[in-house]
Formats: sequence, C-alpha cells, structure tokens
Amino acid sequence: MEKFETLTGVAAPLPIINIDTDMIIPKQYLKTIKRTGLGTALFSEMRYNDDGSENPDFVLNKPAYRNAKILVAGDNFGCGSSREHAPWALLDFGIRCVIATSFADIFYNNCFKNGILPIQVSEDELEKLMDDASRGSNSTMTVDLENQVIKGPDGGEISFDLDPFRKHCLMNGLDDIGLTMEKAPKIDAYETKLAEAHPWA
Repeated sequence: MEKFETLTGVAAPLPIINIDTDMIIPKQYLKTIKRTGLGTALFSEMRYNDDGSENPDFVLNKPAYRNAKILVAGDNFGCGSSREHAPWALLDFGIRCVIATSFADIFYNNCFKNGILPIQVSEDELEKLMDDASRGSNSTMTVDLENQVIKGPDGGEISFDLDPFRKHCLMNGLDDIGLTMEKAPKIDAYETKLAEAHPWA
C-alpha cells in the first residue's frame, strides 16, 4: 500500500449528503475482484448520461476537477452496503482523501485499509472547505497527515483528529497484510521454537 504523508492537489466539491456506496460504485461493477480499472465507473450514474456520454454538469467531468485528489463531500459519506469496491474506485480515479462531517463506519474502516485518508470535520469547517473547493483550478489544498492539518488555497489551516494507530498505518503504507509482515521475525521465532519443542508435529 502506498504511504500517505503529505498530499497536495485539487479538491472537488460534492455537496450531497448520504452518498452511499451504490452511488460511489454501482452494483453492476462488483463482479471484479481487481482493485484497478474501477476509476472510470466512479459515480457513473451521475457522471454519465443514459447514452454513455459524459454529464458536463457533474463536478468530476469539469476540466478543473478531472485530476482531483481530494473530495469534499456532505454528511454520512459512504453509507449503504459494505462494498470495498467503493474505496477501490476512489483510489483508482486518483482520490486519496475524502473530507466530510461524518462517514459510515464500514466505509471509513475500508478507506484506511486501502490507503485513503477520510477526515472528519465540523459543519463550519466543512462549509469553509466546500467554499475553497468551489474555486475550480484554484482549489488546491494540502493535507499534512503528520501534523494533522488541512491547508487551504489562502493559507488557512484546519486541524483534524485521527486515531494514532490508523495514522501510523497510513504513514507507513501498512494494510492488514503489511501489519502482519511487520511481525514476521516474531512469527518465525515462534514457529522455530514450536518445531524444536514438538519435532514430531
């Protein structure tokens, strides 16, 4: 998993509450178990018209936001079914940070396991960030994970809280497998000791 330390990029505003996982990645795209290739399907029901053409009014289709790395969204982001394809699609599109006032628990946990930083802020802070994100190509923000601050295009800063363990995992690029591999020397030592004590096993 790619490390997350400091992220600087365009922030796209998506002022919609209760964005569920089916909106993020509709069910017809869940047949694959690959983590790549889902970026084109991200928000597909809002991004594309019935004939498959792009909806020019959807934020990620606008020239200023096509390469957005940060998403500023409404309350209760990621609610609905517990599909890990949702963070896969966000990541494959290029979004590594989602900012909202609240997240659904399963989606929130899945983000950390896939290298995405979900940041929870207050309503007042979200309003400020949403305004910053509405500036088009001037909506560049910096997310400094080590110092736990979001820096806006005008230089203003908003601090955010994060569980130390989750912060450690993101900054070191550790998913569940990576965490287990960190313990490899202890696991090997235990296996060796067990084999010596029970050679017949």
